[in-house]
Amino acid sequence: MKVFLAVVLFILPVVFSVPYDPVLSYAESMRSIAERVNSLQTTWRATPSSKRFEGVTENYVRSLCGTLLHGGPTLPVKEIEVPAVIPDTFDARQKWPDCPTIGTVRDQGACGSCWAFGAVEAMSDRYCISFKEQVNISAENLLSCCETCGSGCDGGYPAAAWRHWADKLLYEGIVTGGQYDSNAGCQPYTIPKCDHHEPGPYENCSGSQSTPSCKRSCISSYDKSYRSDKHYGKNSYSISSDVSSIQTEIMTNGPVEGAFSVYADFPTYTSGVYQHTTGSFLGGHAIKILGWGTENGVPYWLVANSWNPSWGDSGFFKIIRGKDECGIESSIVAGMPEQYK
Repeated sequence: MKVFLAVVLFILPVVFSVPYDPVLSYAESMRSIAERVNSLQTTWRATPSSKRFEGVTENYVRSLCGTLLHGGPTLPVKEIEVPAVIPDTFDARQKWPDCPTIGTVRDQGACGSCWAFGAVEAMSDRYCISFKEQVNISAENLLSCCETCGSGCDGGYPAAAWRHWADKLLYEGIVTGGQYDSNAGCQPYTIPKCDHHEPGPYENCSGSQSTPSCKRSCISSYDKSYRSDKHYGKNSYSISSDVSSIQTEIMTNGPVEGAFSVYADFPTYTSGVYQHTTGSFLGGHAIKILGWGTENGVPYWLVANSWNPSWGDSGFFKIIRGKDECGIESSIVAGMPEQYK
């Protein structure tokens, strides 16, 4: 009983308020938050370096949290038959090693387009898993051409992205497109990569970009027409917040898109199993969940972010599993791809 109590106390969050200090620069305030996280010796580590946030304002960090958490469409909840045994550890990269998109970390640039990235990343994975098709679904096309998804770089709804992909009335679909400057696919991403809260190979992110205009054509070097390059979803749905149901969906059909509330301590994440520890609410953020496991007795979800591989743990992070941390288990959406014709 003493051991059990110790484990429970270990994983419970200890939330302290470290407010933004207008006298200090935002970078110094974030360094203070990171030092506070590390001093508490919780389940994760932060990087206490003011250089990570040089030239950045709190409003800009908020702008990158581009997922609208309230309102928007609702998708039908999928009925899932949970198997008798679920593995303690699962990593979609290992189950489907011939699908490189699963382990690819993209970069949304200086745009609140996480809602689109989480969607197209999981869609790309599911095409490969279902049909052995190596494809990168275009974040650019979804971001700029989905009129019902929200406000582009100013935020959108993950559920609307999946509904748009599988809409049988409009039959919009989404074309292919690689990352910025890749010249790959019909519509590659046009917003430059930048360093998100972590010194890396690019310029620091600053200033929110405008939403690209919707173009119904491919780049000149691409060998297919816009119409023939469209990829469609067979259906779209949400998953209940039940952990076993989410796990079953991932290990059966592939990664899913999730969304959660971001607090000021999250951008300082470096390693370990994240749980909100200190700092104020910044906004909603969408990501791709690709697995789960346990670290030092703490259960976690394995998550791919879209802030390039320089951020966090090579672009990935872990967040505590089983207690709906920051709402991570309450907004899971996905869908199945339709055979490309």
